[in-house]
Amino acid sequence: MTQPADITLRQIQESVDRWITTTGVRYFSPLTNMAVLTEEVGEVARIMARKYGDQSFKPGEKTDLADELADVMWVLVAIANQTGTDLTEAFRKNIEKKTSRDATRHLNNPKLTDNK
Repeated sequence: MTQPADITLRQIQESVDRWITTTGVRYFSPLTNMAVLTEEVGEVARIMARKYGDQSFKPGEKTDLADELADVMWVLVAIANQTGTDLTEAFRKNIEKKTSRDATRHLNNPKLTDNK
């Protein structure tokens, strides 16, 4: 399944749906997908702890952060699809919420502005 270089959230949702309903046969249950999402986020956390934290990689351990982040995105999109969530609209509303709520919040946060 070839994708354009720049792909919209809507196109991602359509691509995931097309793959799942053809190659993947059908969607896993929402609860199964939630468990898979948790598992994938754990794999991202493992790489982050080893690459940016104090732990070291074990021999043969996966180190591809981009691939694990894409796995998280895939399952998240699958959950959105099966629950009827339009991620384009949800993201637009979320940016509006954050912009309104946090317009000055981070500017006044000494934890972010102190040069310690």
